[in-house]
Formats: sequence, structure tokens, C-alpha cells
Amino acid sequence: MQTLAQIRELLDSHGLAPKKSLGQNFLIDHNLIRKLVDASGVKAGDLVLEVGPGTGTLTEELLSRGCEVIACELDTGLAAMNRERLGGHPEYGSRFTLIEGDCLESKRLLSAEVRAALRGRSFSLVANLPYGAATPLMLTLLIDHPECRSMHVTIQREVAERLLARAGDDAYGQISVVSDAAARVAKIATLPRECFWPRPDVTSAMVSLVRRDEPLAPDLGSLATFAQRAFNQRRKQLGSILGREILWPQGISPTMRAEELDTERFVSLWRVAGNTT
Repeated sequence: MQTLAQIRELLDSHGLAPKKSLGQNFLIDHNLIRKLVDASGVKAGDLVLEVGPGTGTLTEELLSRGCEVIACELDTGLAAMNRERLGGHPEYGSRFTLIEGDCLESKRLLSAEVRAALRGRSFSLVANLPYGAATPLMLTLLIDHPECRSMHVTIQREVAERLLARAGDDAYGQISVVSDAAARVAKIATLPRECFWPRPDVTSAMVSLVRRDEPLAPDLGSLATFAQRAFNQRRKQLGSILGREILWPQGISPTMRAEELDTERFVSLWRVAGNTT
């Protein structure tokens, strides 16, 4: 596994440096990298999607465990470096696919190259996600890709707090409802800034999302749209947003606000009012 000195040397040898504009902060704590992969439970033969492989430290750990890895890298220099180092590796090359470009074509659509590489197969997302990509990518996978059976990711702590939030929490919002409806969410670890090079301005966290056998709502896209409308006006009473003429489910009143509803009650309200939004 790459040490900080090796990462620096590797970048220098290719004329590269971390780009703040792309949020490039490389995780250098080997124990935490292993902790993330261990928590994911991936094993030899499993398909893994990694977004933002950076210098390939996590990639190599996944490949060393026998996984097939599809890595998506936006930075052209890092993409070329990983293609050279891992694509031609005598042991890993046949199990490594490098896609250069954005992982998303739009806010709710994986890129065509990523979709072509996945070929509809069951996979796990294991990644130290670029902060800007985390929320749209995770929502896309939760809503539109049931073949993504789990996500084990390093993300900004504030995003992790939104994923883990429950009714009444300040961080509770659309992604809290959708993630809980689709998956079982748990925190793996909090990562101080010292675990990265260069040190980011924010604290990070590792979280796991393991997809439920059956989601709490049959149409997660519709639920997400409904939740977004409710939380966009979170200070308003639900009756003011949805109208007071609907048949309110038991335990929910028009004077309540979105932040007061747990996921189960949100789904109950969506079932009677979602189609009217």
C-alpha cells in the first residue's frame, strides 16, 4: 500500500500535483483504507465501482483481494497514470477497467461509459468519493440502480450526517429519507483531516449503505421528488404545501412539518399525496 513518500514520488514522476479544484485529498492512513474494504465485505470475484481512485491506493487493495474494479477518474493525468500502472499490471490488469471522465452524465444519470462497463451486473461502490460527487452519485445509485447492492464510502462529514439523520435532527432532509427507505445506513468511522494529504478543510467520515431486500417505497424516484418538495419548504406546515383536502394518514396532521416525519410516516404520506405533487 502506498506511503505518503511513495504518493509524492509517484505524482512527481508523472509531473502531477493534487488539484484543489477537484477536491483531491488522498487518504494516507492504511488502517482506515483496510477498514473501509473490510467493512464492505467484498471478496474475490466481486465487481466494485470506484469513483475518484486518485493514485490508486484503494484500487490496489481491492485488486489484491481478487475484486474486479471499474475505476472512474475525472483527472486526465491521474487517469493516464492509473491506466499505465494498473491496466498493464501482470496480475491485476485483466480485472481493472479505467474510465476517464465524469461518473455522471447528469445529476441523475450514470455516464454511458460507466453503464456500459457495469453491464447491469450486481456491484458495490467502494470509494473515497470526491466531495462534489458524493450526494448526486449516491442518490442516483440508490434510486436508479438496484443492482448496486452496497456502498462503503469516505465522504464529507456533513453529508454523512445527512445520510444518518433521523426525524427531528437539523441535518434531516431528502437524502435522509431516501437512503433510509432504500438501505440500512451505518457509520464506520470519523476521519480527522490528518488522515489525508493534502489536509482538507473539513472532517470526513466513512459510512456504509447496504440495500434492503425490499425498499420501504416501491418508487424511490417519486419518493425523492416528494421529499424534496417538502424539505424545500421545511418551515411550512405540510398542509400549506400539499393542501388540506387530502386524506391524512393516521399520526400525521396538516400542521406538522416535514422534519417531524420519520421515514415510515413519510412513505405513508407519499402513498396518498405523492401523485399530486
